[in-house]
Amino acid sequence: MNGPAPIIVSALFGRRDQAEFDALRREHFPPERNVLPAHLTLFHHLPPSALDELKHRLNAATRGVRAPPAKAAGLMALGRGVAVRIESPGLTAIRRALCEAFAGLLTPQDAGGWRPHVTIQNKVAPSMAKLLLGALGKDFRPREVEIAGLAAWYYRGGPWELISRHMFA
Repeated sequence: MNGPAPIIVSALFGRRDQAEFDALRREHFPPERNVLPAHLTLFHHLPPSALDELKHRLNAATRGVRAPPAKAAGLMALGRGVAVRIESPGLTAIRRALCEAFAGLLTPQDAGGWRPHVTIQNKVAPSMAKLLLGALGKDFRPREVEIAGLAAWYYRGGPWELISRHMFA
């Protein structure tokens, strides 16, 4: 560990869902850019000074609390990629509370609207993304997914470095 760095907050999926999202990502993400497991980002950049308060709030949001229901609701075009859109009013409420708690510390990206998703393809030609969206759309069916917990990570320019996991009951 090299000391403080910007903090990312993500939701953690159950094993089965994580494996399925990872498989899609391995199949469709450019291999040289696929340095992370599939993930659902809640915040892209919190300052390291917020770490203690963040851990406290993530513990409070998860300890003894049942996981919020969630579903893979559809596919999203990202222009140069494709994502699976996630719907979870409970997870949205947790994120909203964290937004209020850290309002003065949020980057414009994190303060703006949140579109929960798992990116399975990115940084490709728009024509390739459009082809994948069409191909996946033929067989896609909405389904429940398990949100197992929340995690905080350091971002140091490459793979994320786990700080803490906060699991739902």
